[in-house]
Amino acid sequence: MHSLLVIYNSKTKRETIEDSSQCILPEFILRSSGYLVEVAYSEKEALTGIKEADASILHVPISAISEWGTLLMKQKTAPVIWWCTDETANLSLAACEDHIIVDGILGPSMQPQEIHWSLHFSAKQCFERQQWLKEREQLLSKIEERKWIDMAKGILSKVKNISESEAYDLLRKQAMNERKRIVDVATSIVKVYQLLQDQTQGGSKT
Repeated sequence: MHSLLVIYNSKTKRETIEDSSQCILPEFILRSSGYLVEVAYSEKEALTGIKEADASILHVPISAISEWGTLLMKQKTAPVIWWCTDETANLSLAACEDHIIVDGILGPSMQPQEIHWSLHFSAKQCFERQQWLKEREQLLSKIEERKWIDMAKGILSKVKNISESEAYDLLRKQAMNERKRIVDVATSIVKVYQLLQDQTQGGSKT
């Protein structure tokens, strides 16, 4: 990790302009620690800058992290790190109990080696979190597929008066014959059955 993007929002930007002690600014400290640093003061600048950055450093209140994190992760998978100072911490008191996800925290009192290792573990945390989210999506997809297959088995068992085991074999054979996934065949059966049921019920009301 070598290239970093420091992001300010309107509140911290105003405080930065008013602050005459430039040596405590994140871009100054990170550059002094050997990193290439770009600075963004708007959403447009941030979305452009993150393309070339290895991580984003959010110099914003905690209450603004979720919005920024969501925005940045849509653009690129990269660690989101909070720059914690007396000012940003004071701005963040109301959000202390919120479910805020960051990959790491940096601060102005940290030494170069501390910054290095914090960034290293932040990157590790980021990509482990992305892997977990991917596995979670795959699991939810399998659960959804199982739901359609179970519904189709129930329909076939009822309509053909067969066991669910026989219904599953029927689904599997049809999927092989049509060169489709079992879940796709099952979904088609369920939707056609539901459509027929709706038509039958609609006809009985008229």
